[in-house]
Amino acid sequence: MKQIIITGDDFGLAPPVNEAIVKAHEQGVLTSASLMVGAPFSHDAVERARRTPSLRVGLHLTLVEGRPVLPPDRVPDLVDADGRFSTRLVKSGFRFFFLPRVRRQLQMEIRAQFEAFRRTGLELDHADAHNHMHLHPTVLGMMLETGREYGLKSVRLPAEPPLRSWRAARRKLVSRTMSWVLLFPWTRMMRRRLRRAGMRHNDALIGMTDSGALTEDFVLRLLPRLPPGVTEFCFHPATGRAPEIDGPMPGYRHEEEFRALTGRKLKEALGTAGIRPIAFGDLETAAVQPRPTIQKGRL
Repeated sequence: MKQIIITGDDFGLAPPVNEAIVKAHEQGVLTSASLMVGAPFSHDAVERARRTPSLRVGLHLTLVEGRPVLPPDRVPDLVDADGRFSTRLVKSGFRFFFLPRVRRQLQMEIRAQFEAFRRTGLELDHADAHNHMHLHPTVLGMMLETGREYGLKSVRLPAEPPLRSWRAARRKLVSRTMSWVLLFPWTRMMRRRLRRAGMRHNDALIGMTDSGALTEDFVLRLLPRLPPGVTEFCFHPATGRAPEIDGPMPGYRHEEEFRALTGRKLKEALGTAGIRPIAFGDLETAAVQPRPTIQKGRL
């Protein structure tokens, strides 16, 4: 059985993002959103979500490329002189792993973000992390430990099927394959840890190599190639441009993604294929099966 979760990331980053996510849910096929509680327009996102109770909202844990929820002087080793997280993911990963003082501040910030989400009054549908930083074993451990206290039951698994996505995109074969090779040990370990923790998760994720490029044509070509189980599509829609998205995401096709989510073709294609869009919270009653065996050459 094939099911999909259709998520809008960076909820709270900018008004055009917030507007696009809610409209894509009300008028299109988007089922959930991932909220950046420390983003400049998170309050606007929360108000929109409260007026749209059918939209499932999770926590988009932000530990790079953004600002902390805690005052910068509480987490001085996580931020620069301007009070912003580092944009250097690899360096941040090493510091998270090797420096005890950094880990203590990291734990404090993760807890603060879960607490900020709790104060919104929204039900926690799932958790993931900006730039998939929860693949980092230290971040994942803290997310799971703290998340349990806040009712966390579902976590995004960033496992992209490289050949299936390449057949639809027809670009970046080498980079998407190398990314899969490098990340495979981490995604495999993460899958095991999520299962041991009793956390529900998707089986595959679309929108890593093709982040910001989930256009209508791409998604329509990919639907017949989806692997068995639950596949999450990670969109970054927006109804227009804004400095908050232009700077960190140059080249992203936000408005095209929004049109894909609200267009007639995708909705009809899902119906024809018998694929039911769900959210992470639906995995309790959905037919979640053991991880399907992927035959050789079917990645």
